[in-house]
Amino acid sequence: MNIVFMGTPEFALPTLKTLHHSSHSILSVITQPDRPKGRGQKLLVPPTKQVALDFHLPVLQPETVNSPEFIDLLSSNRPDAIIVVAFGQILSETFLKIPKRFCINLHSSLLPKYRGAAPIHRSILNGDTRTGVTTMIMDKGMDTGDILLMKETPIHETDNAQTLHDTLSEMGGTLVLETLKRLEENTLLPTPQDHGHATYAPKLKKEEGLVKWEQSAITLWNQVRGLTPWPGTYTLLNKKRLRILKAQVTEGTPDDSPGQVARVTDVGIEVGTGQGRLVLTELQPEGKKSMSAKSFLAGYKIERGIVFDPTPISNQS
Repeated sequence: MNIVFMGTPEFALPTLKTLHHSSHSILSVITQPDRPKGRGQKLLVPPTKQVALDFHLPVLQPETVNSPEFIDLLSSNRPDAIIVVAFGQILSETFLKIPKRFCINLHSSLLPKYRGAAPIHRSILNGDTRTGVTTMIMDKGMDTGDILLMKETPIHETDNAQTLHDTLSEMGGTLVLETLKRLEENTLLPTPQDHGHATYAPKLKKEEGLVKWEQSAITLWNQVRGLTPWPGTYTLLNKKRLRILKAQVTEGTPDDSPGQVARVTDVGIEVGTGQGRLVLTELQPEGKKSMSAKSFLAGYKIERGIVFDPTPISNQS
């Protein structure tokens, strides 16, 4: 097939690479414009653009893909399909009519569960044990189109948002290729979603990272995993932010108090919660590098009975 590929972040890269090395022809790669970032406001090139240039593929970076001029440009060399992976703009109904077949979206959940911006993080935050990827025909709704193919994978206890992201992105490339193969063979039957079972995965907010120690240890463990690496999970010690990068769950006692250090070992710092204890095993003090609990304890005096401050600092981002 002749394909237009649309994607911006690293999640889109395995699909782009898979398509490039397949028998399909990529007419162009559409990605977001370069954006200034950081203190120096240096223009940042989207990951998809860099890979596309390495492959000597034409790159298009419109401010909006829905302008009549851009739609006319794509329509003049009408592709068989447009593959969309984490592109970052809502596509108009006029745009969706460009390809001969469909605009096909790769979504990182088992639709209709977790429509929206943060399905990977929300699946871990909610304690799910399975997730997957879905290819679907795009329509005017938010992840509401007919399903083409799905593939499941377990969420391991060792997974965080980054490792699950990497797993699903690789799975996605394979699923998109299989979807195109089945479309060519006419062996694919689009299936409408059951909208009654739809759930929404809203965009993450930085304030979600603050630990509320009255919650259960399992809930907080999922929070640490689901918000790593961004926006990160943190508590406060002496009015300074202390990021929790890795943690475990262990049993508590009736004497435990939420947020209070119950025990300190070489393995980690055991903190009371609403139910059970959260063992902090890898930490990052404000302005410092990440370190094991053992290394942290060598430089910070943490004793049984110390209470982590539950009050957020309003001037910190």
